[in-house]
Amino acid sequence: MKKFMLSILLLLTISGCSDSKANQTAVDENQLVFTNYGRTITINEVPDKVLTMGPNTTELFCQLGLADKIIGNTLNNHSRGPLPEYKEDYEKIPELTHGSATREAVLSSGADFIYGIDWEFGSEGLSLDELEENDITVYQNSAKTIDEVYQEITDIGTIFDVEDKAATFIQQQKDRLHAVANTTAKEPAKVLVYDSGDSGIFTASGSNYESRLIEAAGGVNLFEDQTEKDWITVSSEEVLERQPDIILVHDYDQPTLNEKIAAIKSDPALSQLDAVKNNRIISMSLENALPGPRLAETVETLAAGFQKK
Repeated sequence: MKKFMLSILLLLTISGCSDSKANQTAVDENQLVFTNYGRTITINEVPDKVLTMGPNTTELFCQLGLADKIIGNTLNNHSRGPLPEYKEDYEKIPELTHGSATREAVLSSGADFIYGIDWEFGSEGLSLDELEENDITVYQNSAKTIDEVYQEITDIGTIFDVEDKAATFIQQQKDRLHAVANTTAKEPAKVLVYDSGDSGIFTASGSNYESRLIEAAGGVNLFEDQTEKDWITVSSEEVLERQPDIILVHDYDQPTLNEKIAAIKSDPALSQLDAVKNNRIISMSLENALPGPRLAETVETLAAGFQKK
Protein backbone atom coordinates (compact mmCIF):
# COMPACT_ATOMS: atom_id res chain seq x y z
CA MET A 1 0.00 0.00 0.00
CA LYS A 2 1.25 3.51 -0.69
CA LYS A 3 1.70 5.65 2.35
CA PHE A 4 -1.56 7.29 3.27
CA MET A 5 0.27 10.54 3.99
CA LEU A 6 0.92 10.84 0.27
CA SER A 7 -2.80 10.35 -0.30
CA ILE A 8 -3.52 13.43 1.79
CA LEU A 9 -1.32 15.54 -0.49
CA LEU A 10 -3.23 14.23 -3.48
CA LEU A 11 -6.59 15.04 -1.90
CA LEU A 12 -5.54 18.66 -1.40
CA THR A 13 -4.87 19.03 -5.12
CA ILE A 14 -8.35 17.99 -6.24
CA SER A 15 -10.62 20.96 -6.82
CA GLY A 16 -14.31 21.00 -6.03
CA CYS A 17 -14.10 18.82 -2.93
CA SER A 18 -13.31 21.36 -0.23
CA ASP A 19 -16.92 21.83 0.84
CA SER A 20 -17.69 18.12 1.18
CA LYS A 21 -18.73 16.67 4.52
CA ALA A 22 -16.26 13.79 4.14
CA ASN A 23 -12.62 14.51 4.91
CA GLN A 24 -9.59 12.62 6.04
CA THR A 25 -7.02 12.99 8.82
CA ALA A 26 -3.75 11.09 8.87
CA VAL A 27 -3.16 9.23 12.14
CA ASP A 28 0.08 7.60 11.05
CA GLU A 29 1.53 6.58 7.72
CA ASN A 30 -0.59 3.43 7.56
CA GLN A 31 -3.88 4.66 8.97
CA LEU A 32 -6.59 7.13 8.00
CA VAL A 33 -9.59 8.41 9.88
CA PHE A 34 -12.45 9.44 7.59
CA THR A 35 -15.45 11.57 8.40
CA ASN A 36 -18.27 10.00 6.39
CA TYR A 37 -21.38 12.18 6.72
CA GLY A 38 -21.02 12.66 10.46
CA ARG A 39 -19.60 9.21 11.21
CA THR A 40 -15.96 8.49 11.92
CA ILE A 41 -14.41 5.43 10.30
CA THR A 42 -10.85 4.21 10.59
CA ILE A 43 -8.96 2.45 7.81
CA ASN A 44 -5.90 0.49 8.89
CA GLU A 45 -5.27 -1.37 5.64
CA VAL A 46 -6.79 -1.76 2.21
CA PRO A 47 -10.05 -3.76 2.57
CA ASP A 48 -10.03 -7.10 0.82
CA LYS A 49 -13.63 -8.38 0.87
CA VAL A 50 -16.21 -5.78 -0.11
CA LEU A 51 -19.99 -5.67 -0.35
CA THR A 52 -21.45 -3.00 -2.61
CA MET A 53 -25.05 -2.07 -1.88
CA GLY A 54 -26.58 -0.36 -4.88
CA PRO A 55 -25.78 -0.55 -8.61
CA ASN A 56 -24.16 2.89 -8.42
CA THR A 57 -21.68 1.76 -5.78
CA THR A 58 -20.90 -1.42 -7.73
CA GLU A 59 -20.31 0.55 -10.92
CA LEU A 60 -17.89 2.90 -9.16
CA PHE A 61 -15.77 -0.08 -8.12
CA CYS A 62 -15.82 -1.28 -11.74
CA GLN A 63 -14.77 2.16 -12.92
CA LEU A 64 -11.82 2.24 -10.52
CA GLY A 65 -10.68 -1.28 -11.41
CA LEU A 66 -11.78 -2.71 -8.07
CA ALA A 67 -14.40 -5.23 -9.18
CA ASP A 68 -12.26 -8.14 -8.00
CA LYS A 69 -12.52 -6.78 -4.44
CA ILE A 70 -16.31 -7.32 -4.39
CA ILE A 71 -17.54 -10.58 -2.87
CA GLY A 72 -21.22 -9.65 -3.26
CA ASN A 73 -23.55 -6.88 -4.37
CA THR A 74 -27.17 -5.98 -3.68
CA LEU A 75 -30.11 -3.87 -4.95
CA ASN A 76 -29.85 -5.01 -8.55
CA ASN A 77 -33.64 -4.70 -8.57
CA HIS A 78 -32.93 -0.96 -8.92
CA SER A 79 -30.92 -1.54 -12.08
CA ARG A 80 -31.69 -1.73 -15.77
CA GLY A 81 -28.27 -3.27 -16.28
CA PRO A 82 -24.75 -1.87 -16.07
CA LEU A 83 -23.35 0.62 -18.55
CA PRO A 84 -21.56 -1.10 -21.45
CA GLU A 85 -18.12 -0.16 -20.12
CA TYR A 86 -18.88 -1.92 -16.82
CA LYS A 87 -20.81 -4.90 -18.14
CA GLU A 88 -18.00 -7.47 -18.32
CA ASP A 89 -16.71 -6.79 -14.80
CA TYR A 90 -20.17 -6.27 -13.31
CA GLU A 91 -21.50 -9.62 -14.48
CA LYS A 92 -18.64 -11.49 -12.82
CA ILE A 93 -19.59 -10.12 -9.38
CA PRO A 94 -21.60 -12.50 -7.17
CA GLU A 95 -25.03 -11.26 -6.13
CA LEU A 96 -25.47 -11.37 -2.37
CA THR A 97 -29.18 -10.49 -2.60
CA HIS A 98 -31.23 -9.15 -5.50
CA GLY A 99 -32.95 -6.54 -3.32
CA SER A 100 -31.92 -5.22 0.07
CA ALA A 101 -29.42 -7.32 1.97
CA THR A 102 -30.55 -9.29 4.99
CA ARG A 103 -28.69 -9.11 8.28
CA GLU A 104 -27.88 -12.81 8.09
CA ALA A 105 -26.48 -12.58 4.55
CA VAL A 106 -24.20 -9.69 5.44
CA LEU A 107 -22.88 -11.07 8.72
CA SER A 108 -22.13 -14.47 7.19
CA SER A 109 -20.55 -13.05 4.01
CA GLY A 110 -17.03 -12.62 5.37
CA ALA A 111 -16.97 -8.97 4.26
CA ASP A 112 -14.61 -6.48 5.89
CA PHE A 113 -15.98 -3.37 4.12
CA ILE A 114 -19.30 -2.12 2.76
CA TYR A 115 -19.89 0.76 0.35
CA GLY A 116 -23.64 1.18 0.36
CA ILE A 117 -26.57 3.51 -0.19
CA ASP A 118 -27.44 5.18 3.11
CA TRP A 119 -31.06 4.03 3.18
CA GLU A 120 -29.84 0.47 3.77
CA PHE A 121 -28.61 1.38 7.25
CA GLY A 122 -30.09 2.75 10.45
CA SER A 123 -33.43 2.29 12.20
CA GLU A 124 -35.11 0.48 9.29
CA GLY A 125 -32.06 -1.27 7.87
CA LEU A 126 -28.79 -2.82 8.91
CA SER A 127 -27.36 -1.78 12.27
CA LEU A 128 -24.16 0.20 11.83
CA ASP A 129 -23.13 -0.60 15.40
CA GLU A 130 -23.58 -4.33 14.87
CA LEU A 131 -21.63 -4.25 11.61
CA GLU A 132 -18.75 -2.43 13.31
CA GLU A 133 -18.82 -4.94 16.18
CA ASN A 134 -18.34 -7.63 13.52
CA ASP A 135 -15.31 -5.82 12.04
CA ILE A 136 -17.17 -4.60 8.97
CA THR A 137 -16.35 -1.00 8.10
CA VAL A 138 -19.22 0.89 6.43
CA TYR A 139 -18.74 3.84 4.09
CA GLN A 140 -22.17 5.24 3.30
CA ASN A 141 -23.12 6.54 -0.13
CA SER A 142 -25.10 9.62 0.83
CA ALA A 143 -24.08 12.47 -1.48
CA LYS A 144 -26.56 15.32 -1.90
CA THR A 145 -24.35 17.51 -4.08
CA ILE A 146 -22.03 17.00 -7.03
CA ASP A 147 -19.03 18.01 -4.90
CA GLU A 148 -19.96 15.31 -2.41
CA VAL A 149 -19.99 12.75 -5.24
CA TYR A 150 -16.46 13.84 -6.11
CA GLN A 151 -15.45 13.48 -2.46
CA GLU A 152 -16.86 9.95 -2.23
CA ILE A 153 -14.93 8.95 -5.36
CA THR A 154 -11.80 10.52 -3.88
CA ASP A 155 -12.28 8.72 -0.58
CA ILE A 156 -12.86 5.32 -2.19
CA GLY A 157 -9.80 5.90 -4.36
CA THR A 158 -7.73 6.69 -1.26
CA ILE A 159 -9.03 3.76 0.79
CA PHE A 160 -8.27 1.28 -2.01
CA ASP A 161 -4.97 2.83 -3.12
CA VAL A 162 -6.17 3.91 -6.57
CA GLU A 163 -5.96 7.68 -6.03
CA ASP A 164 -4.72 8.44 -9.54
CA LYS A 165 -7.61 6.58 -11.18
CA ALA A 166 -10.09 8.41 -8.97
CA ALA A 167 -8.58 11.82 -9.70
CA THR A 168 -8.53 11.16 -13.45
CA PHE A 169 -12.16 10.02 -13.45
CA ILE A 170 -13.27 13.07 -11.47
CA GLN A 171 -11.58 15.39 -13.95
CA GLN A 172 -13.28 13.59 -16.84
CA GLN A 173 -16.64 14.08 -15.14
CA LYS A 174 -15.95 17.78 -14.59
CA ASP A 175 -14.95 18.27 -18.21
CA ARG A 176 -18.14 16.62 -19.44
CA LEU A 177 -20.33 18.71 -17.12
CA HIS A 178 -18.57 21.86 -18.30
CA ALA A 179 -19.36 20.92 -21.90
CA VAL A 180 -23.05 20.46 -21.04
CA ALA A 181 -23.16 23.83 -19.25
CA ASN A 182 -22.10 25.53 -22.48
CA THR A 183 -25.13 24.14 -24.34
CA THR A 184 -28.03 24.61 -21.89
CA ALA A 185 -30.83 27.11 -22.46
CA LYS A 186 -30.88 30.38 -20.51
CA GLU A 187 -34.38 29.70 -19.17
CA PRO A 188 -34.41 26.47 -17.14
CA ALA A 189 -37.08 23.91 -17.92
CA LYS A 190 -39.43 23.09 -15.04
CA VAL A 191 -39.13 19.34 -14.44
CA LEU A 192 -41.51 17.05 -12.57
CA VAL A 193 -39.78 13.92 -11.31
CA TYR A 194 -42.30 11.07 -11.46
CA ASP A 195 -41.10 8.06 -9.50
CA SER A 196 -44.49 6.44 -8.89
CA GLY A 197 -48.11 7.43 -8.56
CA ASP A 198 -50.11 4.89 -6.61
CA SER A 199 -51.37 7.24 -3.88
CA GLY A 200 -50.33 10.69 -5.01
CA ILE A 201 -47.19 11.42 -6.99
CA PHE A 202 -43.98 10.30 -5.31
CA THR A 203 -41.37 12.82 -6.40
CA ALA A 204 -37.96 14.29 -5.59
CA SER A 205 -37.79 17.42 -3.44
CA GLY A 206 -35.36 20.31 -3.72
CA SER A 207 -32.98 18.67 -1.24
CA ASN A 208 -32.76 15.49 -3.32
CA TYR A 209 -29.51 14.79 -5.20
CA GLU A 210 -31.55 14.38 -8.36
CA SER A 211 -32.34 18.10 -8.23
CA ARG A 212 -28.63 18.81 -8.62
CA LEU A 213 -28.52 16.62 -11.73
CA ILE A 214 -31.52 18.47 -13.16
CA GLU A 215 -29.85 21.83 -12.48
CA ALA A 216 -26.60 20.76 -14.15
CA ALA A 217 -28.62 19.71 -17.21
CA GLY A 218 -30.32 23.10 -17.51
CA GLY A 219 -33.55 22.49 -15.63
CA VAL A 220 -35.14 23.15 -12.25
CA ASN A 221 -37.08 20.72 -10.10
CA LEU A 222 -40.79 21.61 -10.09
CA PHE A 223 -40.76 21.16 -6.29
CA GLU A 224 -37.40 22.82 -5.64
CA ASP A 225 -38.98 24.84 -2.82
CA GLN A 226 -39.82 21.68 -0.85
CA THR A 227 -36.72 20.71 1.17
CA GLU A 228 -37.79 19.09 4.45
CA LYS A 229 -37.42 15.56 3.04
CA ASP A 230 -35.62 14.19 -0.01
CA TRP A 231 -38.74 12.41 -1.25
CA ILE A 232 -42.24 13.81 -1.02
CA THR A 233 -45.75 12.91 -2.15
CA VAL A 234 -47.78 15.57 -3.96
CA SER A 235 -51.19 15.62 -5.62
CA SER A 236 -51.94 15.76 -9.33
CA GLU A 237 -53.69 19.06 -8.68
CA GLU A 238 -50.52 20.56 -7.19
CA VAL A 239 -48.62 19.51 -10.30
CA LEU A 240 -51.31 20.99 -12.55
CA GLU A 241 -51.06 24.29 -10.70
CA ARG A 242 -47.29 24.45 -11.14
CA GLN A 243 -47.31 23.42 -14.83
CA PRO A 244 -44.09 21.49 -15.52
CA ASP A 245 -42.44 21.81 -18.91
CA ILE A 246 -41.16 18.24 -18.78
CA ILE A 247 -42.03 15.05 -16.90
CA LEU A 248 -39.08 12.83 -15.99
CA VAL A 249 -40.17 9.24 -15.28
CA HIS A 250 -38.01 6.75 -13.37
CA ASP A 251 -37.63 3.41 -15.11
CA TYR A 252 -37.23 0.35 -12.86
CA ASP A 253 -38.87 -3.04 -12.37
CA GLN A 254 -42.39 -2.35 -11.07
CA PRO A 255 -44.53 -0.64 -12.22
CA THR A 256 -43.06 -0.70 -15.71
CA LEU A 257 -42.19 2.47 -17.58
CA ASN A 258 -45.09 2.00 -19.99
CA GLU A 259 -47.51 1.50 -17.11
CA LYS A 260 -46.35 4.74 -15.49
CA ILE A 261 -46.67 6.74 -18.69
CA ALA A 262 -50.14 5.29 -19.28
CA ALA A 263 -51.12 6.30 -15.72
CA ILE A 264 -49.90 9.85 -16.32
CA LYS A 265 -51.86 10.18 -19.56
CA SER A 266 -55.05 8.81 -18.02
CA ASP A 267 -54.93 10.94 -14.86
CA PRO A 268 -57.73 13.58 -14.98
CA ALA A 269 -55.42 16.37 -13.82
CA LEU A 270 -52.08 15.36 -15.35
CA SER A 271 -53.66 14.75 -18.75
CA GLN A 272 -54.43 18.49 -18.90
CA LEU A 273 -50.75 19.42 -18.74
CA ASP A 274 -49.17 20.85 -21.89
CA ALA A 275 -46.19 18.59 -21.15
CA VAL A 276 -48.50 15.57 -21.53
CA LYS A 277 -50.40 16.94 -24.53
CA ASN A 278 -47.09 17.66 -26.30
CA ASN A 279 -45.53 14.37 -25.16
CA ARG A 280 -42.76 16.13 -23.23
CA ILE A 281 -42.18 12.97 -21.19
CA ILE A 282 -38.68 11.56 -20.84
CA SER A 283 -37.33 8.67 -18.79
CA MET A 284 -34.17 7.35 -17.20
CA SER A 285 -33.15 4.34 -15.16
CA LEU A 286 -33.56 4.88 -11.43
CA GLU A 287 -29.88 4.12 -10.91
CA ASN A 288 -29.05 7.25 -12.94
CA ALA A 289 -30.65 9.27 -10.14
CA LEU A 290 -28.27 7.80 -7.57
CA PRO A 291 -24.97 9.51 -6.70
CA GLY A 292 -22.05 7.81 -8.39
CA PRO A 293 -20.15 7.28 -11.63
CA ARG A 294 -23.15 7.98 -13.88
CA LEU A 295 -23.00 11.66 -12.97
CA ALA A 296 -21.92 13.09 -16.34
CA GLU A 297 -23.77 10.45 -18.36
CA THR A 298 -27.00 11.33 -16.59
CA VAL A 299 -26.59 15.08 -16.98
CA GLU A 300 -25.85 14.67 -20.70
CA THR A 301 -28.93 12.47 -21.15
CA LEU A 302 -31.18 14.91 -19.27
CA ALA A 303 -29.85 17.93 -21.17
CA ALA A 304 -30.61 16.24 -24.46
CA GLY A 305 -34.12 15.38 -23.28
CA PHE A 306 -34.79 18.91 -22.03
CA GLN A 307 -33.81 20.40 -25.38
CA LYS A 308 -35.84 18.01 -27.50
CA LYS A 309 -39.01 19.60 -28.89
